[in-house]
Amino acid sequence: MMTVGFFGCCGAVRESQCLLGSFFTCLLVIFAAEVTTGVFAFIGKGMAIREVQTMYEEAYNGYLKNKMNKTLITFHSSFLCCGKESPDQVQSTCPKELLGHKNCIDEIENVISAKLQLIAIVGIGIAGVTIFGMIFSMVLCCVIRNSRDVI
Repeated sequence: MMTVGFFGCCGAVRESQCLLGSFFTCLLVIFAAEVTTGVFAFIGKGMAIREVQTMYEEAYNGYLKNKMNKTLITFHSSFLCCGKESPDQVQSTCPKELLGHKNCIDEIENVISAKLQLIAIVGIGIAGVTIFGMIFSMVLCCVIRNSRDVI
């Protein structure tokens, strides 16, 4: 990031088309990476939810076998839920602040969907700033080119 900032800052101060072009290229690569990451996150959302639900079910079944499972306690306190259909078998691992019953399988899906939506909003904002940086660097590069043609 320091290198990208260096290209942009020095390119603007020195009025260097080469540095501004390098700045634009770096921003374009960053923008492409952001878009690619967003697409993969959107496509892989269902798989991520299923994977976390599978880990929960493994912890749940492990607790039913030997009654000692810190992973299940961590799941319950992180997602503020308790058990699958009924909390009766795992009541001792449920968070004290939980009122009523929340199915952990459903809660995992709700929490991950909400967090991914928040990450998507932040990603769109960062992509917008990146686009503005690309636009301004190209405008400045064209102004420098035109001012040199006049002289």
